[in-house]
Amino acid sequence: MTAAHSSPEGSSAEWATVLEEMEGEILAAQQSLEDGRAEDIAAWSRRTADWTPPQDLGRLPMDLRERAARLLQHQLAVAEELAERILQSRQQRDLAARMSYARTRPAAAFVDRAL
Repeated sequence: MTAAHSSPEGSSAEWATVLEEMEGEILAAQQSLEDGRAEDIAAWSRRTADWTPPQDLGRLPMDLRERAARLLQHQLAVAEELAERILQSRQQRDLAARMSYARTRPAAAFVDRAL
């Protein structure tokens, strides 16, 4: 049934398409993490809009709830890994900044001469 019918439950086919799109996004983020692509990881961190389902979908059909729950768990795991990588990146950046502003240490000098 579609949202135009009397049932508030959405179409399985429409919801399946939406879940496939979400899964593609999650897999892309996961691949960015696995490849260690800092620019892509940073781009994921700048995303500010939360996902909301399209208005005309209706409720998630019962036959897709288990799939949606697994997808949510996968999404949460990837989001946690993204957050961890972003934190590590910021810590490394802060450390590098502190090191670049640190006073220079005297360099060791060696004299090569016969005894």
